[in-house]
Amino acid sequence: MLASFRCGLPLLLVWLLAGFQPLTAQTPDPWRITADKIDPSNYYGVTVANGMLGIVSAPVPFQVKNVVLAGAYDQYGRGRVSNFLNSFNLLNMYLEVDGHRLNAQDATNFRQQLDMQRASLTTTFDYQDKASISYTYYALRHLPFTVLLDVSITAKKDVALTAASVMEVPDALRDVQNYYNEIDRPHTTLSLLTSSAKSPTGKLLLCASNSFLFEEPHGQEPRIIHEMWDNNMHLIKFSRSLKAGQKYAYAVAGSSITSAHHPDPLNEAERLTIFARLEGRQRLLDFHAKAWQDLWRSDIQITGDAQAQQDVHSMLYHLYSFSRAGTEYSPSPMGLSGLGYNGHVFWDSDLWMFPALLVLHPDIAKSMVEYRFRRLDMARRNAFAHGYQGAMYPWESADTGVEETPVWALSGPFEHHISACVALAAWQYYCVTQDKEWLREKGWPILSATADFWASRVERNGPGRYDIKNVVAADEWAENVDNDAFTNAAAQANLQAATDAAKLLGLRANPDWLHVAQNIPILHLPDGTTQEHATYHGEGIKQGDVNLLAYPLKTVTSPAQIRKDLTYYETRVPNEGTPAMTQAIFSLLYARLGDGAKAQHFFQDAYVPNLLPPFRVIAETKGGTNPYFATGAGGVLQAVLMGFGGLDITPAGIVQRKTTLPTNWQSVKITGVGVQRKTYSVGR
Repeated sequence: MLASFRCGLPLLLVWLLAGFQPLTAQTPDPWRITADKIDPSNYYGVTVANGMLGIVSAPVPFQVKNVVLAGAYDQYGRGRVSNFLNSFNLLNMYLEVDGHRLNAQDATNFRQQLDMQRASLTTTFDYQDKASISYTYYALRHLPFTVLLDVSITAKKDVALTAASVMEVPDALRDVQNYYNEIDRPHTTLSLLTSSAKSPTGKLLLCASNSFLFEEPHGQEPRIIHEMWDNNMHLIKFSRSLKAGQKYAYAVAGSSITSAHHPDPLNEAERLTIFARLEGRQRLLDFHAKAWQDLWRSDIQITGDAQAQQDVHSMLYHLYSFSRAGTEYSPSPMGLSGLGYNGHVFWDSDLWMFPALLVLHPDIAKSMVEYRFRRLDMARRNAFAHGYQGAMYPWESADTGVEETPVWALSGPFEHHISACVALAAWQYYCVTQDKEWLREKGWPILSATADFWASRVERNGPGRYDIKNVVAADEWAENVDNDAFTNAAAQANLQAATDAAKLLGLRANPDWLHVAQNIPILHLPDGTTQEHATYHGEGIKQGDVNLLAYPLKTVTSPAQIRKDLTYYETRVPNEGTPAMTQAIFSLLYARLGDGAKAQHFFQDAYVPNLLPPFRVIAETKGGTNPYFATGAGGVLQAVLMGFGGLDITPAGIVQRKTTLPTNWQSVKITGVGVQRKTYSVGR
């Protein structure tokens, strides 16, 4: 019957009903995102970054929108708080062909491609019938402060070229100094274009330097000319004539660093550029490729959904790009994609991005916990100022660890669950690595100090009524409420983890910690649904709160209760205006409950409506325009890893639990998991 029914349908409709794409549809490449129909008025750039330095693309030939440097903050702009600083735009260029400077209108067949496997962005275009041009940006993974622009020009006719590397100063910087140096060596001449400037208050000195890299032998390299345009811009340029059919290649290597990273940033910027210049283009690219090859040993491989595979690779690529091992930095919600959220560190880092990075790259996760450990003393001072014991972490944190939330946002004084999120990350790091030495030296100070905070934070109103009053909930639309579900449950988890850590280390836990944990209330509505807070009566919610008690807190463990809470709160999240976090938790929990259809629905809903052209970058909200929202990517990756992949972080390490794949997935394979780089698979 089914076969005869199909015979009566147009072939295209049969394919669609069977889940196939028409022959004209191109299967998404798992590693490359190509933009060949670019609308400059509807363009949201993609970031090439190495965990320290981020380059944000533009829809204009040889132009860069932003260069963002991790760890560089100063007070300026809105809020009277520390803000991320744009670094020098050290990779802008221009190219003249036969005396005409190319612009956006000159470029035909303009195409950009992000190669996530090699962390590069390549732009290609043609100029009339005269030349074909290709250039690629790299934030070199093995050199945290160094970037590379690789250019190739193929002449279609005899042409005369002039190429310039332009150093531009962001508007916020002041006291600009520009330098040009030529250093002669027996086999080369090093031409250095360098600038320095102070941050708005003078707190930081920012410096950048770059140099051309040529492939010609010494003595045949083109002559470099330096031009000073104004105090905020200078350049170096060279000229070359090409015959029809001739291909010419050159590169620009540059370094950007500040006094937040090095005590002598001006000289160091030039030293790093000289290092890159003398390493040479091919060695730089080889080491960069090797570093990313090592990162991608930890991967998620999906069969049955090519678009999900590409999107998951994009999320991994961005989280890998926005963080790196060996630092004490932790990414902001927008990573290195711009100045969003002032570059501050929130719970977005500890609760949303950290778990995915922890299971795939514990060395990167270690840097994120180190960020919190280094700022423990300031958290202690914050607790003291508010009349509490222990350590109270700030809701928004930057370089110093003081509270950086603008005063008009009540989350600064009241969103206290952040302290438990920091502690949970520290405990999870131990669980995955089983590193007792780290636990003793770094984890225990965080866990014990935050436990002391909660023991002093509760109001002891009798058995079962150790209330936590007057907080901003994880659902931030609920301000100054009592007994928020997530805050209370996270405090319990913090107190329990501190107690468990003491036992592991042979230390004496404060017996009051467990006593307090056992008396913090979790409220319920009359029908048994977990109540978000004491005065909650079914209104809409901004983001996940109650459902986080099932994951990651594991406070709610009964499948019936998990499903009840899901059924209630999944209808309370508006379709617009809420951040891309909550639906990922719904997807994860439905996968664990065995509901593949619901898991698939919320997986898609968690990010697809937030995608922006032309690179499918994730905005914070549906219809939003502020990518890249690394928080949302972290949430979706947890849905894949801990939901569909069944991974679970336990005190004994990473284990795999029973789970369900989305309805259209055939399998998921997760490689390079944990310190032992294990592989886990789930299939139908």
